[in-house]
Amino acid sequence: MKKNVTEKIIEKHLISGQLTAGAPIALKIDQTLTQDATGTMAYLQFEAMEVPQVKTSLSVSYADHNTLQTGFENADDHLYLQSVANKHGIYFSRPGNGICHQVHLERFGVPGQTLLGSDSHTPTCGGLGMLAIGAGGLDVAVAMAGGAFNLTMPEVVQVELTGRLAPWSTAKDVILEVLRQLSVKGGVGKVIEYTGRGAETLTVPERATITNMGAELGATTSVFPSDHITRQFLTAQGRAEVWTEIRPDDDATYSKRIAIDLAQIEPLAAEPHSPDAVTEVSKLSHINVQQVAIGSCTNSSYSDLMKVAAILRNKTVHPNVSLVISPGSRQVLRMLADNGALSDLIQAGARILESACGPCIGMGQSPPSGSVSVRTFNRNFKGRTGTSDAGIYLVSPETAAATALHGHLTDPRDLGEPINISQPDTFLVDDSMIISPEKTASNIIVKRGPNIKPVPLKEPLTQEISGKVILKTGDNITTDDIMPAGAKVLPLRSNIPVISQYVFSGLDANFVQRAKDNNGGVIIGGLNYGQGSSREHAALAPMHLGIKVVIAKSFARIHKANLVNFGILPLTFASDNDYEETSLDDILTINGLKQSLLSGDQIVAVNTSSGKQIKLNHDLDKRDIGILIAGGLLNHTKQKI
Repeated sequence: MKKNVTEKIIEKHLISGQLTAGAPIALKIDQTLTQDATGTMAYLQFEAMEVPQVKTSLSVSYADHNTLQTGFENADDHLYLQSVANKHGIYFSRPGNGICHQVHLERFGVPGQTLLGSDSHTPTCGGLGMLAIGAGGLDVAVAMAGGAFNLTMPEVVQVELTGRLAPWSTAKDVILEVLRQLSVKGGVGKVIEYTGRGAETLTVPERATITNMGAELGATTSVFPSDHITRQFLTAQGRAEVWTEIRPDDDATYSKRIAIDLAQIEPLAAEPHSPDAVTEVSKLSHINVQQVAIGSCTNSSYSDLMKVAAILRNKTVHPNVSLVISPGSRQVLRMLADNGALSDLIQAGARILESACGPCIGMGQSPPSGSVSVRTFNRNFKGRTGTSDAGIYLVSPETAAATALHGHLTDPRDLGEPINISQPDTFLVDDSMIISPEKTASNIIVKRGPNIKPVPLKEPLTQEISGKVILKTGDNITTDDIMPAGAKVLPLRSNIPVISQYVFSGLDANFVQRAKDNNGGVIIGGLNYGQGSSREHAALAPMHLGIKVVIAKSFARIHKANLVNFGILPLTFASDNDYEETSLDDILTINGLKQSLLSGDQIVAVNTSSGKQIKLNHDLDKRDIGILIAGGLLNHTKQKI
């Protein structure tokens, strides 16, 4: 059978299941990564499994999200993460070493291997030819303990790239074009596999930009072949020995084919407040801009920032614009410093932030009220910056730099002759900020600050669920809507009782109190409920508040898995009319629930407020049902161990 790249990697790692789209499969995981906003809870969960050492070939803990230390909480979490990594065989990338996805691409990614990360942008390493998947922290903890990663075999969509990018058009514009064509829901249940002669014209950092923002499509992951371009990058990183060639077979089959001529791509921007609200930058030049932010795991590579430095050289940022730049890694920052590009950025008036996620997750640099912020990031959800009425536009580094100079959204083609930056033959390699774990860890004491609390557990599923509808949402609710990020909330990730006080705080200030008053309750959602970040706290905190079931028109993949992992039942309406006719404060009751799940019978909820019966569907497999009955994945795993 002729196989594509995705099928080849999955087949090599398949523990159970078949390469049939829609079938449940279980994969062996080679590598894991966590970051400090999700990692603390992931390692608390790993510790609860009482497995002495990780069983993956490589696991890395990064400190890159919660680096703004306005109180003791983040610093305490970093001490915990470093000590627990040392004890259990995990590498620790210290604060300042860089953003997890950029560093992993540079120093750890291996073509053909599987990578599971507790961050939705883990597919960045698909640019290397890895099968890199974002998941909840508990799924990552299970993988570190030697367990399989369970998912539904995705469809594989081919995006065939032809031609070559025109001057001033970029990989960021490519993925924005894919988002324009497919939407933020278009990748659900799919892997996006890039092929064609056009793919061979893109560097690994450019490929990584594209696979990174595949998360915004809702895709399981995105992947490029591993070819001579991949080998060149790994050789320059001093890691040529890990390279292997992985290409699709001739006549490999795909569920769908999309053709994109790179030569036809022009500079694009995602308008507020969705990554798929894409239009040409040339149509937006009337929009004045107050802030420009360059960086994030999407566009903070050496070549990205070298182009920005070249555009800004001997110029000054517009007086009405604040420009901030976050290099993606310490490697990138040092190389910019050594070759003088950093001086060009500073001379132009850029404010240089640390090599961390920073503004992308609302950790500082919130724009002014009512302003426009142009960013090279991957998400522009309303309020994600910390300023609820700011308009956020997503663009390439070239467009961002041109905009910073002119004070309004600017097509970089207006700058004149294009700037060409070649990939270096050798990157600066310095892994001194990556701490290797001790070989003998029996005497290592894990450091736990006062903000680190035990993992809450849920009781096993009961035969009957009954609760009041305490929230009804529209479509495309994000995990930022459910569990906000930002400098105020992110430091509380290891303290579920406290962070749960912020659930839906930006959408409904009374939600938490209603949950307390009603012993939890039911949430009603629209299409694509839970899109965006992989943050499991968007399921864990509602579970702590007593939420029993979420009924939606459809779910985003990672969030639905997180709901199952924490014992919250995800169900979908059999009819959209039932969504329309279900109201806030209705009482919904489901009888014989466990029996219906186990037997496959239709699940029916009775709206006791109206007397109406509501037919509900699910696509839960046998394992999911077992997890829900046990009260969540942690209970389920401990029972198996």
